[in-house]
Amino acid sequence: MSDFFQKTLDFFQQTHVVEQIKDVDAAGLFVNPWFMVPFVGFMGYLVYKKSFRDIIILLIFIGVWWFSGTEYMQTLTVKGEIQIGKVLPVLAGGAAVLGVVIYLLFGRSD
Repeated sequence: MSDFFQKTLDFFQQTHVVEQIKDVDAAGLFVNPWFMVPFVGFMGYLVYKKSFRDIIILLIFIGVWWFSGTEYMQTLTVKGEIQIGKVLPVLAGGAAVLGVVIYLLFGRSD
């Protein structure tokens, strides 16, 4: 089993997936028609199917992705030390978001 994980890690290192995700230009992404046309089509499909739960989860995912790139997240560690005063609100917010997603997935029936 560890051989599988090692091959997976090697694949990620060879393809530079982590660096590619870090280098995404979010502002450029949302003005790129190759991204926006399928995204708007997918959102339209979700509205047509009245799948508002999935729309909310998708918007939460986009919000977390946006928040992870803010200046606040960049200052969670200073000189290699975690700033506990800044980490605790992030943990509380993450727990709240996780609670909302779990409620949407398992707590409600459509």
